[in-house]
Amino acid sequence: MNREPMRHDWALDEIDALFALPFNDLLFRAQSLHRQVFDPNAIQVSTLLSIKTGACPEDCGYCSQSARNDTGLQRENLLPLAEVLQAAASAKSCGATRFCMGAAWRNPSDRNLDRVIEMIRGVRELGLETCVTLGMLNREQAGRLAEAGLDYYNHNLDTSPEFYGEVITTRTFRDRLQTLDHVREAGIRMCSGGILGMGENRRDRCSMLRELANLPHHPESVPLNLLVQVEGTPLFGTAKLDPFEFVRTIAVARILMPRSHLRLSAGRSDLSDEAQALCFLAGANSIFYGDRLLTTDNPQTGRDLGLFQRLGLRFEHITESAGATAAACCKSADSQG
Repeated sequence: MNREPMRHDWALDEIDALFALPFNDLLFRAQSLHRQVFDPNAIQVSTLLSIKTGACPEDCGYCSQSARNDTGLQRENLLPLAEVLQAAASAKSCGATRFCMGAAWRNPSDRNLDRVIEMIRGVRELGLETCVTLGMLNREQAGRLAEAGLDYYNHNLDTSPEFYGEVITTRTFRDRLQTLDHVREAGIRMCSGGILGMGENRRDRCSMLRELANLPHHPESVPLNLLVQVEGTPLFGTAKLDPFEFVRTIAVARILMPRSHLRLSAGRSDLSDEAQALCFLAGANSIFYGDRLLTTDNPQTGRDLGLFQRLGLRFEHITESAGATAAACCKSADSQG
């Protein structure tokens, strides 16, 4: 099977030229490349749980969990281990192969890291891949997570270096890159992407993708989020991104990072079934599955199963019998609201 060589030297103008291609030509190129690496009809499924909610000291303009944003969100302490493992077992029964845990911290304390490591080990014992997002890490903390067997660490770049200061001021773009350096050096797979529709322009989207594609190693997972507008955050009321521009961004990301899983993440509830189908055609091959993403809504599992059936898509790495169990589980869950 032929594969285009991996590149880490993309120029901004090259990426801009990809965005400017006619829509059909861009999707054809992205889908053709996607098929060289992945099964085009298989979707990797992850479930995300907020293990510690609210009171984050950062000032991210999009975030409902920032202590600086008056969103009415109630602060919650770190969840007990048993509650996390119960949620992970439920996610597995509904077809998830990766369980992601998010904590609203600027960076974890060593004590809190001890408790998260217990969660990682427990979830792995259930037979699930593990991913956590805990904020910034130092080198020693990344090493401890690696020793615990963590599969993925999520740390998004969010946007371009040029637009970054319009969204966040309490940590720098370089801080984010440094955490990714520590994660990569520890041997943990990287999960890093960004948020679209925050008021950035196309050149910013090109720049963000260039930063990801020109890392020494492409992130194994690239979540692409569509801004979820939360009342009380500075970005509430931002003009919505054209869905076709979102699809274009996915297609360009597929061309730049041909072996990465591209995940449709936050904001999927605002996409029509037709727009999601175009995203899969453009090279997206991973979703967050379940009715909640940290503190925001996600499409109900029944809707996802129905869309997968209509498009002929299937869960990646799940047997036929397990798929039937997942469908029954999720039908029951949706019937209960």
